[in-house]
Amino acid sequence: MPSDAPTDTQPASAGQEEGSAPLSRAERLAQQATPERGGDPLVAVILTWLVPGAGHAYLGRMAFAGIAFLVVQGLYLIGVVLSDGMFLEYLPNEMRTRFAAALSPEAGNLGALIVHVKMFGFGYPYPRVWPSTMDLGTALTATSGVLNVLLMSRAHFDARHPARAERAPLGPALAAASCWVLPGLGQFLQGRKRRGLLCAALLLSLFAVACYMAQGANLDRERHFYYWAGQFMLGLPALVAEFVHGHPILTDMPSRVDAGIVMGCVAGLLNILVMLDAYGYSEAQHLGTEPPRSPKSKARQAAEAGAQEDPA
Repeated sequence: MPSDAPTDTQPASAGQEEGSAPLSRAERLAQQATPERGGDPLVAVILTWLVPGAGHAYLGRMAFAGIAFLVVQGLYLIGVVLSDGMFLEYLPNEMRTRFAAALSPEAGNLGALIVHVKMFGFGYPYPRVWPSTMDLGTALTATSGVLNVLLMSRAHFDARHPARAERAPLGPALAAASCWVLPGLGQFLQGRKRRGLLCAALLLSLFAVACYMAQGANLDRERHFYYWAGQFMLGLPALVAEFVHGHPILTDMPSRVDAGIVMGCVAGLLNILVMLDAYGYSEAQHLGTEPPRSPKSKARQAAEAGAQEDPA
């Protein structure tokens, strides 16, 4: 029997049953995105590793693929021209093995590195004078490798999550790249300002102490090829310090140079963890899952939720 009482005819929002709790922002973003994958993520990663942009071409994003190829490969080509292809000649003879280049940042751009090794190898059997632009050139080839790793992570994410919701949070690859520009910047842009500032303060302080103890010897790729590679992951601060400080001639190594070199390398490797943290947090926001949190943060969030439910 029909009732004369007014009824609420407003339909429930998409994906939300009548009378259910409102959806969180992350859940709404997840509902707006297309659930189907755009391609195989592993294939996209491998293609990008071999040829920058090839993974996105495989996913059908031709314009982005073209821009990525020009930027990443362009940096590598300019670096090779400026360094005359001599960066592997930094290595002493006893370290010039078949896979010596595998632990360099350039390995992130594998296709370009393979061509580089085939064309230039370890140079001539006698020492040569470095070009005046040697340091800038090797910094550009290393940067190309790091950028391609970030591009690989972007291709992997885009293959799993091809559609982007409007006003979506900061992308995972961009969040990680921000941390390479400045440790903690990705977290700061995500709204986790305290964590971002803490990461920046700790890693930059560690790097500053390392430079002081080594008196700048840690900033020279020629002296410490592999330790420099780890330190390079600190990103822009390491590059700026290298080009501002220069490469001083040391007639005698500082007494604490070994500790300084190791600490500088550790600062760069720790920044990889900071980049992964920023990537994982943004990825969780895009996929509508719970972002990774520490037990203390989870307990604080549960307490805040409980206080809102029971204001009394």
